Amino acid sequence: MKRQPELLVPAEAIWTADPWPTGWTPEGVIETLEPLAVDERRARLWAVVCGRIGSVTVLMDAPHDPHNAAAVLRSCDGFGIPRVHLVPREEDFAVGRTVAKGAERWLEVVPHPTPERALSALHEQGFTTVATHPEGNLAPEDLASLPKVALILGNEHDGLRDALHQGARDSVRIPMRGFVESFNVSVAAAVLLYAATRGRSGDLSEPERLRFYARALVRSVPRALEVLAGSRRSD
Repeated sequence: MKRQPELLVPAEAIWTADPWPTGWTPEGVIETLEPLAVDERRARLWAVVCGRIGSVTVLMDAPHDPHNAAAVLRSCDGFGIPRVHLVPREEDFAVGRTVAKGAERWLEVVPHPTPERALSALHEQGFTTVATHPEGNLAPEDLASLPKVALILGNEHDGLRDALHQGARDSVRIPMRGFVESFNVSVAAAVLLYAATRGRSGDLSEPERLRFYARALVRSVPRALEVLAGSRRSD
């Protein structure tokens, strides 16, 4: 499918780092921007952040189709996932605007230079990495019992790279009843995220809640970065 730049959100526009100027803390950002948001908006942002599930994440072996990437991010936001990991390929990562519906604004997308580095980072954080595979060891309903789970999704053209499949701690299958052997990557993501998040409630630490709330305020308050740039820096 030919990419139409005007319909895409490029990788550099998808925040992977905190957007506020150097020297600011989440607490300082909140103190400055919170009075500029209406009460209903502040309550909505805080409620969503408190419901975020940090014990579930996704590692994407960069999708080729921006619409698939967008659909995965939209599912992650919808199921309360605050952070998504990515191993880029040769083609630049991008997200389809019309499909994402702004989901990329609320997520932290973390790129990793290699599959090995991505797996190492997730394992160090205590995640059980689970690769999707037609003959996986686990069924979707088993995912909810894992304390911390990182779902690894393959590229729709080339599947999952060997390094990710071999380096994952486990694998999961989605039972199929038809002639096709697998779902589209975005559909598989939604099915598995639903299963993995069942029974979980918001579990971010207080510092992480404040950080994501500050990020949400920056996204919500008009000209937020200009306001911060013109205000005092936080201690």
